[in-house]
Amino acid sequence: MSDPALGLLMLTLIVVAIMMGFPTAFTLMGLGMVFGFIALHDPGQPWTNNHVFDLMVQRTFGAMTNDVLISIPLFVLMGYVMERGALVDKMFYSVQLAARRVPASLAVATLIICTFWGIASGLVGAVVVLMGVIAMGPMLKAGYDVRLASGVITAGGTLGILIPPSVMIIVYAAVTAQSVVKLYAAAMFPGFFLAFLYLVYIIGWALINPKIAPKLPPEKQRADIPPEAVAVAGNHRNMGIAILHALVAPGSAAVDGVKVSYRTLLRYLVILLVPAMIVGATFGGLWWYVVIHPQAEVAAMNEMPRGTTGGAPAKDAAKGGGTGLAEPPKEEALQELGSASSSEPTDSTGSGNELVEMGTASLQPTEPAGDAAKGPAPQFYYWFWGLLALSIMVALIYHARMDTEGFVVLKLLTESVMPLGILTVVVLAVILFGITTATESAAVGAFGAFLLAFQAKTLNFQRIKESVFLTAKTTAMVCWLFVGSALFSAVFAILGGQQIIEKWVLSMNLTPIQFMILSQAIIFVLGWPLEWTEIIVIFVPIFLPLLQHFHIDPILWGTLVFVNLQAAFLSPPVAMSAFYLKGVSPPHVTLNQIFAGMMPYMVIVIICMVIMYLWPSMTLWLPNYLYGN
Repeated sequence: MSDPALGLLMLTLIVVAIMMGFPTAFTLMGLGMVFGFIALHDPGQPWTNNHVFDLMVQRTFGAMTNDVLISIPLFVLMGYVMERGALVDKMFYSVQLAARRVPASLAVATLIICTFWGIASGLVGAVVVLMGVIAMGPMLKAGYDVRLASGVITAGGTLGILIPPSVMIIVYAAVTAQSVVKLYAAAMFPGFFLAFLYLVYIIGWALINPKIAPKLPPEKQRADIPPEAVAVAGNHRNMGIAILHALVAPGSAAVDGVKVSYRTLLRYLVILLVPAMIVGATFGGLWWYVVIHPQAEVAAMNEMPRGTTGGAPAKDAAKGGGTGLAEPPKEEALQELGSASSSEPTDSTGSGNELVEMGTASLQPTEPAGDAAKGPAPQFYYWFWGLLALSIMVALIYHARMDTEGFVVLKLLTESVMPLGILTVVVLAVILFGITTATESAAVGAFGAFLLAFQAKTLNFQRIKESVFLTAKTTAMVCWLFVGSALFSAVFAILGGQQIIEKWVLSMNLTPIQFMILSQAIIFVLGWPLEWTEIIVIFVPIFLPLLQHFHIDPILWGTLVFVNLQAAFLSPPVAMSAFYLKGVSPPHVTLNQIFAGMMPYMVIVIICMVIMYLWPSMTLWLPNYLYGN
């Protein structure tokens, strides 16, 4: 048998072995060692001198010295600490009250919590199980269709591996030598857009067929109003006016013997101003980032001597298409684990050239261009002031209609959602804006998760020990997977398997669109029997070298893969989300009902991919804006 045929046999055996239930990491290493021994066998040398043993050591050392992989245990620890801290119960209650007038309010609240809890934890199994425990029972008791209830939990729970910070994106970046921060930026809008499509489907189905999501009874739609809020409200119908009046005349904030302290009034005032603070922080940050920051960077460049290369921010500011930010370069310039040679660096398209770090002196212009100094386009100001005026108007209407119950709901949202929201925004912002690397932001997230859990008084030594143990277990699995993937990919390339697949694909004379459809269709089908880890570490490196031939942006293609792999958690027979949910569901809920509830979301995933390909700016605009084209 020829070497390329051995490579194809090797690829076939790994799929069969995984489907039979063998551990992926050790199967990769075992097949790599066996076929590598055959490929590198020299009859004139003792078998102990076979170079496959050297290859094993080199690949293991290369995988374990990959600095960016440090972010995986930190992000995983962040997720387990927040899951063990039981921070989601109060959040679900408050979001459900806020969405009580929306059709299928319980399902909508479940999707929202799944989305943002998935972002914070990044653990599909933990999110599905936790939301199954918290939301499945209430939805079924309210008369919701089993398919709707199971579908929203399983589909919403998988969003955590798509929307950054995501362990899947880190694994993909390490395998394909792509920039983690650019992939994070690229996956941001598609992830939230997919969640929006899920939301449209849920509300649309509830409007068309109200029987699948009956309205909650009135007593379930009312918030429990504490005596302090009743005392502050007094005879006022508007809670904002009542709080201001109580601050001026503290003695009026008393009823039935309940007197509210001035400290509580000040806390109520801060809660009342939360919507205004969110609007101000959002638009103020946007104005500084788009208008002030680039001009300051250009001014700094103008003050430098001519021909002197500045820092990373000057590059994008001078280009006019960026914002003065540079992605954290050194840690993200990863070597492709599946390349034929462990000593040759690869660029983002697998061409074999050395990666050029964004922000290095070789990329700096000698003098700034004029585009950044001119500021953003006039359209930006139209949109900015228009959206700001609209936001202020909505905030004013919201406050004008705020009664006591509405304020209590806002208070619940502030206390339960805002801490997690702030942590998520900070973790994402420091990555995307180039303030820290992915590893450093993961450390920030893990530290913040401990703070939130301690503040909620839900974390003890036993739960911390469980979180650390599960983190070590998950990290060990990922590390062994990388070692096996590195060895398997190297032997596969040495045998010529990569070349024969490339020749076969190129002989088909496909157009870029046809290749895109073919590659994504293969990954979609592979998602039925395999999990996302096997697909990324085994099959993605096979497609990667072909992207350059078809002139396909690897960032766009990779983001399509991320969305595509959502189906891997929703497609039987290995639909892990279904099994996670079945384990915590009532006995009368069957796997067939759960599978039936997940199927429409697979169609939505395909629709999202089609829109992403027809409108690539949804994926590429943010990374190009932040880091240049």
